[in-house]
Amino acid sequence: MSDLKLERDFNATADRLFEAVTRHTDLMGWWGPEDIDIIENDLDLSRIGPWFSVMRGRTSGQIFKVSGQVTHVSPPTSVGFTWGWHDDMDARGTESHVTFTIAETPAGSRLTIDHRDLSDDEMAAHHEQGWASSMQCLLLWVTNPS
Repeated sequence: MSDLKLERDFNATADRLFEAVTRHTDLMGWWGPEDIDIIENDLDLSRIGPWFSVMRGRTSGQIFKVSGQVTHVSPPTSVGFTWGWHDDMDARGTESHVTFTIAETPAGSRLTIDHRDLSDDEMAAHHEQGWASSMQCLLLWVTNPS
């Protein structure tokens, strides 16, 4: 099993950043890497329960489905959820665990993403790229929500 941890600072209050990473309307503004469109979803990380997202690569047209359960919500500091990719037959694969932790900083707030129990180092590397790209989308969203 592999784990990864990413951090990024934001010029936003902890409350605002928490809303951005949990509320459906905000999630629709930034969720997923930069070359991805959300084509179907039940994304609301502000409440315990199931969630899913179906994404399509803008360039490749490839479809990706991921789902899980929101396991805890502790405003404005953390939210946790399980994560499992689906294959082409919609069978859910190995489950991993994600925690978003938000802390106040002198300039705003910091988001830490802990993604644990990934199947191997290659999967962790793919997730690290995806989360880094997603955090860039989040930075743009928090700075200038549309």
